[in-house]
Amino acid sequence: MVTTTTAAGTTTDGPPLGRRVVALFAPYRARLVLIALAILVTAALGIANPFLTQAVFDDALFAPDGPRLGLLGVLVAAMVVIALVSGLIGVGQTYLTTVLGNRVMQGLRDRLFAHLQRMHLGFFTSTKTGVIQSRLDNDVAGVQSVVTETASSILGNVVTVVASVAAMLALSWQLSLVAFVLMPVFIVLQIRVGRVRRRVAASTQASLSDMSAITQESLSVSGVLLAKVFGRQDHEIERYRAENARQTDLQVRQTMTGQSFFAVVQAFFAITPAAVYLVAGYVGTGSGTALLSAGTLVAFTTLQSRLLFPAVQLLRVSLDVQTSLALFQRIFAYLDLVPAVTDPPGARTLDKEHARGSVEFRDVWFRYPASEEDEVTDPEPEVEREPTWALQDLSLLIEPGQLAAVVGPSGAGKTSLSYLVPRLYDVDRGAVSLDGIDVRDLTLASLAQVIGMVTQDTYLFHATIAENLRYAAPDATDAELEAAARAANIHDRIVGFEAGYDTVVGERGYRLSGGEKQRLAIARVILANPRVLILDEATSALDTVSERLVQHALETVMSGRTTIAIAHRLSTVLAADVIFAMDGGRLVEHGTHAELLARGGLYAKLYAEQFGGGQVEARCADGVRFRDGAVLRQEPETDVA
Repeated sequence: MVTTTTAAGTTTDGPPLGRRVVALFAPYRARLVLIALAILVTAALGIANPFLTQAVFDDALFAPDGPRLGLLGVLVAAMVVIALVSGLIGVGQTYLTTVLGNRVMQGLRDRLFAHLQRMHLGFFTSTKTGVIQSRLDNDVAGVQSVVTETASSILGNVVTVVASVAAMLALSWQLSLVAFVLMPVFIVLQIRVGRVRRRVAASTQASLSDMSAITQESLSVSGVLLAKVFGRQDHEIERYRAENARQTDLQVRQTMTGQSFFAVVQAFFAITPAAVYLVAGYVGTGSGTALLSAGTLVAFTTLQSRLLFPAVQLLRVSLDVQTSLALFQRIFAYLDLVPAVTDPPGARTLDKEHARGSVEFRDVWFRYPASEEDEVTDPEPEVEREPTWALQDLSLLIEPGQLAAVVGPSGAGKTSLSYLVPRLYDVDRGAVSLDGIDVRDLTLASLAQVIGMVTQDTYLFHATIAENLRYAAPDATDAELEAAARAANIHDRIVGFEAGYDTVVGERGYRLSGGEKQRLAIARVILANPRVLILDEATSALDTVSERLVQHALETVMSGRTTIAIAHRLSTVLAADVIFAMDGGRLVEHGTHAELLARGGLYAKLYAEQFGGGQVEARCADGVRFRDGAVLRQEPETDVA
């Protein structure tokens, strides 16, 4: 087994592709047996008709002692019964095959989606959303017809071909040689055409992925807004048009690949009966008496005609399988990705009710995985070049219930620090612990219960306000929703909508303002009731009024919880119990606001740059005004909601 590590994750080579495709049908063995029996019975009944035809000619219509009408009636009745029974079995077989194929596809889609849900954050930051959607939608849809039809088609056609060939050989081996003389050539040509078809199919699906990525990026609310603001609609149209043209060319090429080959095959099968008649005329005794009866010749040509469709179908199915293997390869490539962040064997569960909320970083070193392009150009990055560390030798301790602020210039490593606590990424060296337990030894599910996050980029589903809130607590009652919304200072705004909590917020919550979305996110976290709260730039994009409302809501959710607040705006961290100042991935100083100002280090510099050396007042959400680190006055809160 070969393991390969990329930016997307660790890829483990699985069993051979064909075996993996067959394994998809393993849970449905009983249904497969029923389908196989139906196919065998149908094939046997199909072979019976040519022999009945032979008997009609030789034993009923042209019997040596004259026509035998009684026998003719029996033979014709048998042919009718066989046709009716075959039709009924065919309907049942189609139903079983359709159900089986769609169940297999359902299982494959469920498996792929579940696997993608478990992938670590780095996979999604290094892969376009449209590409992921294409793999889940287009690639799976591309193999659906093969899965739902091919298995039964192959078995049915193989049985029909084998039975027909056996019957033809039994009737006349000489005529069989004429009928099968070019079949080996066709098989060789089919293999070569299949290889070309597989390559074209892979290119076609890659193009579909690119089109999905362009669509997802350009037609999202953010993408459309950006294009309109910068007047880039024509650029986006041309980008889509170019990829669409490429997709059209590939689709045409994929469809036409092998068509000439099939035309030759069909022409061969159409011409062969004439050759059979010619050979039949020469197969006789010296006296000119034919060795083949009229019934035998009719039966043989009937079998030959019956052989045409399944033989061509097998060749076509073979090409379809080659095409589908390219798609299966893409699907299994995702399924073979091993998430970089998983529960270790024997992982412990941290009970939220008993969690204290102590967070500690011990000698932590962390860097983001190299991109796949970097790995190709630089397969040994630690040897070839100095690695770029997001965090370096970071050690800090946050006591239970403390409000800890993390400040620093852009790129200092503040957000990277926040990603390591809930294990969105794992450290490269050192350890991050929660209540003295290395987070890598805890289950991801229990970490999600204990840790909550509110980020600057609030994501809301295109659903109602109530549904967005209940994402954190599916069993929350209406009263609990209202209590959380009141605590987040958003209830009055919600009931101001005509539909109240049943208001649909729109794509990514675009019906709401930035402050309203943030307060909904805070209400959602309140419902989750985490022991540790991480605020990543939660107010940096808001106007002054919205910031005050959000800060007021944050005070409620921070109460009694360990809080890690990351911000560019120092006004959000002035009242912190402890402030950690970071630069270049390192912790350079820590202390209270007053202590850090007195030291005149990085924090004091950031404070001076933002607030003009104290000449500009900084306001906290609780109405406290600061100047040069000193409290000027406490103002009464004003409800501006």
